Amino acid sequence: MSIMNKISKHYQSSISGEMQKYHCEEWGTDIYFRSTYPLKDEARVLELQAQGKTIEALVESIVVKARDKDGKKVFVETDKVKLMNESDPLVVVRVATIINNAKATATQDSIAKE
Repeated sequence: MSIMNKISKHYQSSISGEMQKYHCEEWGTDIYFRSTYPLKDEARVLELQAQGKTIEALVESIVVKARDKDGKKVFVETDKVKLMNESDPLVVVRVATIINNAKATATQDSIAKE
């Protein structure tokens, strides 16, 4: 098996795994998310971080990564404005932190089970 096949197999295994769930009490909803995302989804988040736009990067990560129980995106691009201007910053930061630390949480959970 070539290195690219191994890379692809690992990625497909990671991306197709079970989604994690966070219940956001303030928003009255469950937010589902995966432990990994394609680099194309991460690119805009990383670009905003590099520009020093931390809050915009957090909002972008929520818009790109938050899903419903069926795996469909919860937010659309135009929701960014409301998330930036009409939402509790502490909740936005908490939700983004949980979504962005999914890989670390999944790893910690698997270690705890051993």
